[in-house]
Amino acid sequence: MTRYLFIVLPLMLCCCQVDGQEAVLHVSNGSTVREYCLVLNSSWSIISLNLSAAKPYPLMNLTSSLLCDAGQQAPGSLRGQAVVVMRGICPYSQKAQVAQSLGASVLLIASTDNLVTPSANDSEYSKVVIPLALVRYRDVLDALQVFPHGMEVKLYTPPAPQFNGTIILLLLIAVFTVGMGGFWSGAAERLKQTADYSADVDDGQGDGSEIVLYSPLKILLFVAMMCVMLVLMYFFYTWMVYGIIVIFCLASATALFNCLDSLMTAVGCGTFSLSCSGKTVSVRSLLLAAVCITLSVIWGVYRNDDRWIWILQDLLGVAFCLNFLKTITLSNFKICVILLSLLLVYDVFFVFITPFFTPNGESIMVQVALGPGGGGGRSGGRTVEVPADPSSTYEKLPVVMRIPQFFALAQNLCMTQFSILGYGDIIIPGLLVAYCHRFDVWMGNSRRIYFISCTLAYCVGLVVTFAVMLVSKMGQPALLYLVPCTLLTSSILACARKEFQQFWAGTIYQVLDDSRKPLLSDGDVEYAGGASTNTQQKGIC
Repeated sequence: MTRYLFIVLPLMLCCCQVDGQEAVLHVSNGSTVREYCLVLNSSWSIISLNLSAAKPYPLMNLTSSLLCDAGQQAPGSLRGQAVVVMRGICPYSQKAQVAQSLGASVLLIASTDNLVTPSANDSEYSKVVIPLALVRYRDVLDALQVFPHGMEVKLYTPPAPQFNGTIILLLLIAVFTVGMGGFWSGAAERLKQTADYSADVDDGQGDGSEIVLYSPLKILLFVAMMCVMLVLMYFFYTWMVYGIIVIFCLASATALFNCLDSLMTAVGCGTFSLSCSGKTVSVRSLLLAAVCITLSVIWGVYRNDDRWIWILQDLLGVAFCLNFLKTITLSNFKICVILLSLLLVYDVFFVFITPFFTPNGESIMVQVALGPGGGGGRSGGRTVEVPADPSSTYEKLPVVMRIPQFFALAQNLCMTQFSILGYGDIIIPGLLVAYCHRFDVWMGNSRRIYFISCTLAYCVGLVVTFAVMLVSKMGQPALLYLVPCTLLTSSILACARKEFQQFWAGTIYQVLDDSRKPLLSDGDVEYAGGASTNTQQKGIC
């Protein structure tokens, strides 16, 4: 199962948020109130920023008309009213000019298709002086059913908060996962030393529960495979997404079982066993397996219900990342530098460079992460696209931590907005954090100075990522900030402690690609011979 984890790794490296030009249609009649999504062009239609300052208008339903010709209505028949008409036949600007010639104060255009920010030729903008916005036709029908005896509408666009508190929660989850994953990896290394662990390397694997990355050539091939995988997902998303979903269900169930089993062992929970036909079965393992499989199946069934499934996805995601950091180990700092540097280039290329090659100007990374129905910002957030039917679902890749932006009122009315962080932005720096903790174990650092320093550096890098994202109002490749922070911190610390040579080389064993047998390197003879009292590593390269 561990080998399948690499299949989804190319899709994990994304950190992005979406801006839009959404507004709120506040409909009321007495004590009954409803609010619906609007999409407008803020440079074309200026409306109030809050409900209390918004002017009320009676709404006239003309959805049986396209309003392309003023002759369809009596002169002045729309005076002082908000009017809703159907989309189609003639341009938005023509409908608006007809509406304002008839005295309308607001024009709402009902659409059965996705709502895209309305636009017109530059010469047409100055001719329209009334607010113009798109509304879902299904919302118009709902309002007519709720308010059969007439309604009053207000239009306002509450500004999205510059700082969303969900980012702090996302930061805490990421730092907790990286810290616990690195701690678990180091604890496993200490356990192996306590047991005087020793094993031959078999095709890059240790005891069957871990995979050790030790060859620079294999790292290069691995990153190349990631690039191919991401491009295939871009072109064949509709079919490949289901394979990723199945793999995630299996891998997350396995990861959650390993995490819970290790936790129960650590707290001293017994493993009550039963014997049947000469075979011993652990009751604890059976119960844990049932719980983990059930949670994974629940996620698979309700994966597109954005109201609550994000909680379960984040739980499974944390377990997935923790198990990954425990299972995958990097043999030395040289491998860490190669892997993190290559993935930094990979992340930046697919976020910033690929928009120059895609037809819609969207980066391959963001488009794959959000999915074909994700809508989202284009052209720096000047255009948005909102689904015509919010209840319709589209498949999304389960490779991100997601937390709803609870305070984005208008945006959530149109489509639930999430702050997201890719699993790869947790796992990739987390592999370095895990290596630092194992190095602390090898060097006998009881204060875990490498592990703590690298974890803090990760936290600082993530804060910088979010800060740049908030200032620039666009998604950022998180590795652009995380990789330099963690690599530089670890390097400077090793140099300051005069341990860089050991930190670079890693364990005292090195593996030759041709024989795959553990051999002592020439530079490590004095450590193996006991000349150094604080380097008693027994790891695997």
